[in-house]
Amino acid sequence: MEVYMQKRITFSRDLSILGHRLLSSQQEQSHQDSAVTNKKDTMLSAFVAKRLVNGVCQASWRPAVAELVTTRGYKGEAPDDSRGDLIEIPLPPWTEKDGETMDIKRRRLLFQSRKRGMLENCILLSLFAKQYLNTMTEHQLRQYDRLINEPSNDWDIYYWATEAQPVPDVYTGEIMDLLKEFTKNKDQEQRLDAPNLEYLDKGSQ
Repeated sequence: MEVYMQKRITFSRDLSILGHRLLSSQQEQSHQDSAVTNKKDTMLSAFVAKRLVNGVCQASWRPAVAELVTTRGYKGEAPDDSRGDLIEIPLPPWTEKDGETMDIKRRRLLFQSRKRGMLENCILLSLFAKQYLNTMTEHQLRQYDRLINEPSNDWDIYYWATEAQPVPDVYTGEIMDLLKEFTKNKDQEQRLDAPNLEYLDKGSQ
């Protein structure tokens, strides 16, 4: 009987110890799970906070960037530029072509009147050539040749023709006077494009 009671006491003690260990294990696991959960919550909170901060930063920068992109400079407010890095290649000086027949000269001047460095002169000079080139004398053809080919800046020709700037003495003459009068467009013609070259075929018939 004593042996039975002793075994029962030992079994109860072992069972109690096992219960304590199991409870401790469950509590430790619970603490670990809680720590993992807290860590996940912390990471999630940090991620959300980071997204919010980034969103605020982007929103605060967006108007400034948009304003920077959409702001366009215009003539008169361009920053000073010393143009020190600009390489200027001088154009070869204009020389009158010798041994050129009047027919060849007219054809060349017609082409050069239409193929200019700016649209305004393409229209103006091509229409002027259509009206006057075929009736120009040899002397007038030489004047016109020099006028449209010697100046290095096409805008100069346009400013002289529109009388926005004075004409240099070297270009004054019959052709310059004729071009200035033609530019006034007293008949108020529509001058929106260079004329079609079909008029050359009609003139040769």
